[in-house]
Amino acid sequence: MESLTLRPGILLIAPPMLEDPNFWRTVVLLCAHGEDGSFGLILNRPTTLTLREVLDVPVSYPLFMGGPVQPDTLHILHRLGDEIPEAQPVVDGVYWGGEVEALLDRLRTNPPEPDEMRFFLGYSGWAPGQLEDEYEAGGWILAPAHAANVFEDVPEKLWRTVLRRMGGDYALLANFPDDPRLN
Repeated sequence: MESLTLRPGILLIAPPMLEDPNFWRTVVLLCAHGEDGSFGLILNRPTTLTLREVLDVPVSYPLFMGGPVQPDTLHILHRLGDEIPEAQPVVDGVYWGGEVEALLDRLRTNPPEPDEMRFFLGYSGWAPGQLEDEYEAGGWILAPAHAANVFEDVPEKLWRTVLRRMGGDYALLANFPDDPRLN
């Protein structure tokens, strides 16, 4: 596997031994990483809420829990690229955020297909140096991200899918029991 470093476009995969309930078996897309800290969105935590329940829009896209920080904020990953001014590329074909009014206008006038946008409540954030420390202590497994990871049809299977795709010892981790004490 290629040598990976912490940078936007990397997946942070929680090892099966991580007991923090905020990140248990999560796959986080790192969207920003630099001297000011890090920002990511959990890709595999759908909620029971829809976008229509939190915004005045005619679409009912599912909402995901992006992380434990500021759960009253809304974030978006999408495939609309330059159509949304100020959108930041994260992975080939996947953009983060953008001008809010342009996003709302698109949702109200010409809603894209649900597999072109994902909405998240809250985010995963780290202070400067915090994510590096967690990674060096074995708190995360790194993998390259792909657009298919972001728009996974069955997000609850993403953790196992990514580990299996990595092969070797990582594929073995995908079968690690939820509670090894019960084995």
